[in-house]
Amino acid sequence: MIPAAVAVVVPAHNEEDRIGACLRSVRRAAAQVAPLPVVTVVAADACTDATAVVAARAGAHVVRLEHRSVGAARAVGTAHALHLLAGGGRPVWLAMTDADTTVPDTWLTDQIDWARQGHDVVLGTIRLAGGSRRLTALHDAHYFRTRPAGTGEPWTHPHVHGANLGLSATAYLRVGGFAALPTGEDRDLVSRLAAQGHRIARTDRHPVRTAARLRGRAPDGLADLLATLRPSVWDRPVPELRSTPTTRPRLPR
Repeated sequence: MIPAAVAVVVPAHNEEDRIGACLRSVRRAAAQVAPLPVVTVVAADACTDATAVVAARAGAHVVRLEHRSVGAARAVGTAHALHLLAGGGRPVWLAMTDADTTVPDTWLTDQIDWARQGHDVVLGTIRLAGGSRRLTALHDAHYFRTRPAGTGEPWTHPHVHGANLGLSATAYLRVGGFAALPTGEDRDLVSRLAAQGHRIARTDRHPVRTAARLRGRAPDGLADLLATLRPSVWDRPVPELRSTPTTRPRLPR
C-alpha cells in the first residue's frame, strides 16, 4: 500500500495538561511526510476540563463524545477522520497514539515505510517518561525481556499499544474497526487483524514516550500496571542512623 493521506487519531479524557505536547510532537512528525496530507483528530471523551479547547487551538479537529470508553473514543475519532478525508478513493493510513504520549519525528515516516513494504499494520513500542529510575527499571525488566541482547537483530516484540499503532484504513474497516471497550480495544483489534491474515510489522524503530503515571484514564492500562510495580517504602534504602555523642558514665573504682 502507498498511502495518499494520513489520519492521526488521539482519544483524550481530561488531558488538558498533556494534550498540547502530544499534538506538537504529532505536528513535527507530520512535517516529515510533507507534502502527504495529514489530519489530526482528537476524540474528547467525557472531558470536564479544557482538553477540547487546547486541542482545537493546536490545530486538531475535535469531536466530542460522552462514552467514557477509550474504544468508543478511538472508533468515533477514526470515523470522523475518515469522513474528513472522504472523496477521491485514495488509500488512507491511520496512526493512533494517546494524549499522554509524545511521538518521535520519524513516527509517521517509519510507519509509511512499512506500509510501502506491504504491511497492513505496524505495532510500535513505548518508553516511560517522567517516572522514577526505580519504577522505570522495574517496568523495563519485564517489558524488554524478549529483546535480543547484543546480537544486532531487530526486536520482533510481543506488545500492542494504542499509543503506537498504525494500520491501513482498508484493513481497519474490513475487520469492523475498534470495539467500544473500556480497555483492551487495541489488542482486540489486532487480534482480529491477525486472524484475517493481515501482514503485521512489530518494530522498535520509533518508540513513543508515554507518561509514567500511576493513575490513568483506562482501567487495567499502563498506569494500573505501573501502580503494581511501584516500590514500597520497604524497598527504599534505610538511612544510616547517627546517635548523638554522649559522655560515658564513670564506673566506680
